[in-house]
Amino acid sequence: MSSFVTEVLASSGKLEKEDLSSKMSKISRKVEDTKEEICDMIKKKYGDFQPSLQSSEELMVQVETVSKEMDTLKNCIETEVQNVHVAVAEYTKLKQQLEKNTAIITMLEHLKEFHNAMEEFNKALQEKEYVDAANQLKRAKKSLDSLKDWKSSQLPLLSSLSSELTVQRENLIYHLGDEWKRLVIWRLPSSKESAGQKSFQKVELTLSNASIKDGDPKPSALLQCVLQALAIQGDLQHKIRNFSQVLVKNMLKPLVTNASLSVSMMEQTDEGITLALECKKESHEERSTPSQVYSKLLLVLKMLHSHLLNVSVSDKNVSGILGELIWEEVSQCIIHECLLYSIPDNSSQLEKYNTVIKETEEFEKALKEMEYLQSDSTDLLKYARDVNCHFASKKCKDVIVAARKLMTSKMHNTVKITPESKLRLPKLPPPSSEAKQKRETIEEESTMENPKQLSAWSLQLPACRISESVQQLIELALNTLNEAVGSSTQCALQLFFTVRNIFQLFYDVVPTYHKENLLKFPHLAAIQHNNCMYLAHHLLTLGHHFRNHLPAPLSEGVATFVDMVPGFRKLGAQCFLAQLNVQRAELLERLCTAQNFCNLDNGENYIAASKAVRQVIHQLKQLGTVWQDVLPVSIYCKAMGNLLNTAITEIITKIMMLEDISSEEGGHLHTLCQTIIEEGPLVFIPLAKENKNKKYQEEVPLYVKKWGTFKELVIVLQANLQEIVDRWSDGKGPLALEFTSSEVKSLIRALFQNTERRAAALTKIR
Repeated sequence: MSSFVTEVLASSGKLEKEDLSSKMSKISRKVEDTKEEICDMIKKKYGDFQPSLQSSEELMVQVETVSKEMDTLKNCIETEVQNVHVAVAEYTKLKQQLEKNTAIITMLEHLKEFHNAMEEFNKALQEKEYVDAANQLKRAKKSLDSLKDWKSSQLPLLSSLSSELTVQRENLIYHLGDEWKRLVIWRLPSSKESAGQKSFQKVELTLSNASIKDGDPKPSALLQCVLQALAIQGDLQHKIRNFSQVLVKNMLKPLVTNASLSVSMMEQTDEGITLALECKKESHEERSTPSQVYSKLLLVLKMLHSHLLNVSVSDKNVSGILGELIWEEVSQCIIHECLLYSIPDNSSQLEKYNTVIKETEEFEKALKEMEYLQSDSTDLLKYARDVNCHFASKKCKDVIVAARKLMTSKMHNTVKITPESKLRLPKLPPPSSEAKQKRETIEEESTMENPKQLSAWSLQLPACRISESVQQLIELALNTLNEAVGSSTQCALQLFFTVRNIFQLFYDVVPTYHKENLLKFPHLAAIQHNNCMYLAHHLLTLGHHFRNHLPAPLSEGVATFVDMVPGFRKLGAQCFLAQLNVQRAELLERLCTAQNFCNLDNGENYIAASKAVRQVIHQLKQLGTVWQDVLPVSIYCKAMGNLLNTAITEIITKIMMLEDISSEEGGHLHTLCQTIIEEGPLVFIPLAKENKNKKYQEEVPLYVKKWGTFKELVIVLQANLQEIVDRWSDGKGPLALEFTSSEVKSLIRALFQNTERRAAALTKIR
């Protein structure tokens, strides 16, 4: 009966479901027991650090058995679910239970995977199989990450596993670092020593287990393992960065910046290969040539590539990692410490620079072959190829520096300029055919000529003295413009506008830099006046001389300096006028001590007035001597005439203000004024040769506006009433040309007492 019932139930599927439920309950209990045992074992292993090898192996077997039973049961349930639709709720419950058990089994498998990976790691680390050890750590980390990803995972031992993984990773990195220090050995000077050739000679880099004798030198197997393991652990970049910083600072940069340093390579038994910096005994060069720098750097980088860096990690060579870290800094060092100083000083040497460009190309090609570089064109090669621009920039910079040095030098070192003096213009090549044809066309059109030609002295500078530095400044401008001839358009434009900048710099710098001296020393003010006029004179024709020999657009009218001429003329005039104002103020200040030329019958007043006049004459004579042979004759005479005119105008004004002049005072005034009449012309000594100055002393009335007035005043001071009336001559005499009737009447009233004769004389002055 029971067998029949069983068969019936089995045929209906009810018994099968009951069997599944019982099996699921049994498996669930077994899964929970296994979970507890494994967690306990893992906790003891990684939390309490208790040895339990045998029990852990038994648990692993137990996990595998339960896993197999779960797979069988899962297949059975899935088959039944597909065929039976009646008991969906029961099967859903069983499936949820199955998924829960599956999740637990999966976590247990990850724990097993973590445990096995850690065991393999310890074994590999002891055998120095660093790559395998790193991979096992990576495998263990993957298992641990999977455990952490489960939302239902709240295993208390996860923190213990994470700590264990961290400890072992640090352990591996420590072993790798220890191996690196043993394989790559730096010997460096102490930090207390100052950087210099002596300290650099102590720099050594030793690569252990490396040999030069090998036919195809490669990094040792141990070194390759270390680098690959570091890459797997993600610490290779940090290690190579630290190595690169020491390499650049203590070896590569010193080789670039110190011409006397070279690098030697030696092999020592049981120690490997050593790179050492050494100093050449007989080397007086300040800078290394590009070829020398390239050869020294390649020797170091080739050795490093052959015995240290030629290892592939993650489809990339370690030398490429080093190259990315050092190239920018090393290339900039080469540019600023080597290539910059190799740029030619003049355009004639530019063709020879092709050798440097070729050497730079070969240097970069060698670096690409060793995989230090990836790109086709770097800043280093671009800099070398742009030599024309760099030449122009360097030339412009040198020119500006030289010009500024000239402008801030002493102005009183002068040279004599005469109308016969000419600039030493450079010989220029014949102009281009286009410019030549254009010039011939203009000449053909200009057939009409003016029969009246300019004098040979037209556009000639008068004889004077200028600063030697200004003459050198003009020569500097000529040489710079000569460099622009035959240069590329860009280079020519840079050089041309640099010349303009020179003159603009002079305009801005000199008046400011020498401001105090220009006001304090009349000699320097006169020289500055001449300097400005000299520059303005040559700026008129400077652009015209070079225009046809320069590339467009300079040859089309841009190359001119004419627009700067008015500014320089104004600058020179303002400087000299400022000095004249200073001298004029000093003259007036001296005359202020003359007590207004009144009461000269008093001895003290006369002495003061006499002293003031002598000081004025002395000041004018001093100025005449200082400006002698410096200013052009015409400017000299105008300047001295202006100052003398200021003095006598002030004296005339003071005398005309006197209301009462006794005969004794009149005599004293006449004596003082006569002194000026006699010695005034003697201040006109523009030329060094005395016999040639007489002409200018006789022409005093041309330069001193009030000279005639002053002479008439001197005559009046000693004349009687009749003589004054005669010189007035009804407003037609010489006295009437210099004074008004009211001024003459005022003089008569001051000089003569009130008598009938004076009254009669006053009536005739009208």
